[in-house]
Amino acid sequence: MSDKIQDVISSKIDAIKSGQNVYAVGKVVRVSNYILEVAGLEDGFYFERVYIGDKAEGYITHIGKSSVTIELVKRVAAVFVGDEVTSSGKLFSAMVSTDFVGHIVDIFGEDKFTGNKFKDLVEIPAVPTNIPIMDRTTVNRPLYTGISGIDLMYPIGRGQRQLILGDKKTGKTQMGLDAIANQRGQDVVCIYVALGKTKKTVKEVYNELLNRGAMEYTIIYAAFQEDCAPMMYITPQVALSLATQFMARGSDVLVVIDDLTQHANVYREISLLAGKVPGRDAFPPDIFFAHASMLELGCQHKDGGSITILPIVETRGGDITDYVVTNIISITDGQIVTSTKFFEKGQKPAINFGLSVSRLGGQVQIPSMKKLGTSVRRELLSYLETKEIFELANIDEMSVEMRTKLLMGKEMLERMKQYRFSPLDPDGMVERFKEFAENEI
Repeated sequence: MSDKIQDVISSKIDAIKSGQNVYAVGKVVRVSNYILEVAGLEDGFYFERVYIGDKAEGYITHIGKSSVTIELVKRVAAVFVGDEVTSSGKLFSAMVSTDFVGHIVDIFGEDKFTGNKFKDLVEIPAVPTNIPIMDRTTVNRPLYTGISGIDLMYPIGRGQRQLILGDKKTGKTQMGLDAIANQRGQDVVCIYVALGKTKKTVKEVYNELLNRGAMEYTIIYAAFQEDCAPMMYITPQVALSLATQFMARGSDVLVVIDDLTQHANVYREISLLAGKVPGRDAFPPDIFFAHASMLELGCQHKDGGSITILPIVETRGGDITDYVVTNIISITDGQIVTSTKFFEKGQKPAINFGLSVSRLGGQVQIPSMKKLGTSVRRELLSYLETKEIFELANIDEMSVEMRTKLLMGKEMLERMKQYRFSPLDPDGMVERFKEFAENEI
């Protein structure tokens, strides 16, 4: 221990001799909520960590001719024009600990409910490094959610990016939580990212997962409503940066981002305050890059680990042609769409089977699930299409063949119902639906 202390002292002395302990100081010349314009930091560089006295902390996002723009991620007191800003000479980084598992944390290594700092904190890049294409390999291992409508019909593979989207209050978050709870005993590290939610909501999520033993392998990253908008913007990036650290050790990681609609709205707010030129729907032109740079981290690594990402997006009036929604659909490997109509009728999970899709499909399924899933999907979609036409017809006046088809489809849809946190394993799903395709299994 004494040798370690001596090394630290020596390094500090060397830094003083070389002038590395001298940092540039600027002054705030404009304040726009959590966006600052600062003059005097001529040597400042992009994404450098800066401190506004003991009032706030942020990073540089733009370098102009005579000033720099700073976004605040932490503010404990009001910032005014004339306040001193000190550079750090370091890139903005996040703090993580091996004790994060089982807790609700933020990017500074603090427990969000106790306010205590974790011990043995280490720095990781706040913005994750890209994973080269040559380090990626085929996604062919299943990640089971325990939900029949997903695992059987629209399967998810380890390393896949599967979008969950739908209107408000249609069970999107519950699907993500079911997926996390179903990883118990599967050797998967789970990270749930809560953006712009209330403390009460996040606490409820924590308790739900805790009661089912899921917090033993889960980390909850939270940026609450009262946090600075840049904090909400960067939190999912930090969560994915930590996920890459786990993947590098050969672990499989599941990341649920709840939700990217809030993330996009926050980025639009930040960009408008910073004076960026607005694009479609007032979103900044680089909104696609902001999401793609995160979601592209989902992959199966050649060394064995993987990152599976389940981003959640909220739609309005069932419109999946919205600007942000179509952007994210084009980035991901498929989508699970929820239906307000199904949800109100008690069909839960309220999956819209006609609009949902998995671009990997049977590639990540075991043979029995692949054969059964193909048959069930075909018959169920056919039933839903027929039902729309004959919904008001008198079933007694139909042909025997049509009547049989409608009754079978109705039973199939009924068996798709599952209570929250009531997962089925692959064998249970095959047993539950095999009578609908006995001749194909």
